[in-house]
Amino acid sequence: MSNTARAILLMIGAIFFFAAMDATAKELSQRVGPLQAVWARYAGQASLVLLIVLPRLGAVARTRYPFLQLARSVFLMFGTGFFFFGIANIGLAEATAIMDTNPVIITLGAALFLGEKIGPRRAFGIAVALIGALIIIRPGSGVFSPYALFPLAAAFSYSAYNIVTRYVGLNEDPWTSLLYTAMFGAIIFSCIIPFYWQPVDLTSALLMIMLAIFGTLSQLLLIRALSIGEAGMLAPFAYVGLLFATLWGMIFFDEYPDFWTVIGALVIVLSGIYVWHRETSSARS
Repeated sequence: MSNTARAILLMIGAIFFFAAMDATAKELSQRVGPLQAVWARYAGQASLVLLIVLPRLGAVARTRYPFLQLARSVFLMFGTGFFFFGIANIGLAEATAIMDTNPVIITLGAALFLGEKIGPRRAFGIAVALIGALIIIRPGSGVFSPYALFPLAAAFSYSAYNIVTRYVGLNEDPWTSLLYTAMFGAIIFSCIIPFYWQPVDLTSALLMIMLAIFGTLSQLLLIRALSIGEAGMLAPFAYVGLLFATLWGMIFFDEYPDFWTVIGALVIVLSGIYVWHRETSSARS
């Protein structure tokens, strides 16, 4: 199997576990609040990663890019926080559709920071994706919710995280990147959560464990995918998450996307396919 095919499969696996994590976070947020859900995601992941890498912790903790690892951690922390606050208040499919502007943002960021050329067609694709997001959010309409802005902010944060991950992943152990993002978020939110702690029942505790497992698997697969595949090439496969999110929303939360959410999602997906087609066509030529 080629590295490209392996990277694509790893990316799809990562997106599956991201969607499972988001559905779990939505249910947990309704029980204990989004802040506690974010804490559980990071504290649980940090515990799992530390247990796994403990025999070689000294080697894993060494990084060539301390500043960039810090930047990655900050971007992911804000992205996770924004998205969890969003899905606590709006539909999972709607939030994911807005979040799915990030593949096009990643493509633009890769052009700006990883040396890829910026052309008018790529800029057009990015503009169309943002229009799709506006169709879903519908600012100024009666159905607009300010909470819809949280997934949009998450998309920008997550895109920055992906671009930096791609850069450091070329020369860094995936477990090193996973350790830093987990520990940073765990430390920050552990300082905050005592002031907002809600009682945890057995179901909530199980959801916290699931959240940690899904979060760890999704990050590990994503880091590995970005270490062997280009960010611009992998970005469009993030749209698979919209299918998973819609399915989880219908099964677990009785949420069905309305007409304009479907239209906006299609616009975003088509813009991503367009950019992906231009990228692959340029690569072949």
